[in-house]
Amino acid sequence: MNLHMEIVDYSIAEEFFEKRGLSPLMCFQCTKCTNGCPLTFAMDIYPHQIIRFIHLGYLNRALASKTIWICSSCQTCTTRCPNGVDIAGIMDRLKELAVRKGRVNPLVEDIRLFHRIFLENVNKMGRIHEPSLMMLYILQPSVLRKKLKDGSLQRDILKGLELFKKGRMKILPIGVDGRRNGKQTRGGLESDEKSCHLSGMFSGRDCTRLLRFYKGGF
Repeated sequence: MNLHMEIVDYSIAEEFFEKRGLSPLMCFQCTKCTNGCPLTFAMDIYPHQIIRFIHLGYLNRALASKTIWICSSCQTCTTRCPNGVDIAGIMDRLKELAVRKGRVNPLVEDIRLFHRIFLENVNKMGRIHEPSLMMLYILQPSVLRKKLKDGSLQRDILKGLELFKKGRMKILPIGVDGRRNGKQTRGGLESDEKSCHLSGMFSGRDCTRLLRFYKGGF
């Protein structure tokens, strides 16, 4: 019988997550996050396994997974966790690290592109403007090639026209009340996280996430 031993490195969980209030070390692998997740059918690694990789110091395995990008941040896992582990927040953090370390799984590159374009759209418009969001996304070379190949481009155009006829999609952006305050908050996020907390518009945890996003996390 061959035995294989590896040293478990808990410092990764402590350094990257514990100090940010995400508490991965509180997980006792009850699998409640995985059982409640609506997207496990598309994941290569289950949510509870991602947390376990962090426990064991296998950060690169977690970063290279499709799972962290498949996650829609619906918060079901975080809400159901009996130990209060912010699993959705951990997925966000892993996305950021994957981009910084250049370890985004090539199979989900289009999802990363959508994240970036989505955030840029919100930053510019104050809210989502669907026509410009989808136009910028579809015109990405890798996305356009796939849609031309599988024929989904025509379907998307027809669906867009249908939504436009029913008044569900506006060609021009809709004004946003308090947009000036939003710009001030974004300015504070880019320079000082404390400004975000003082603005009163976001909770402490949301400030941390928004700060990462506006600094180009994706």
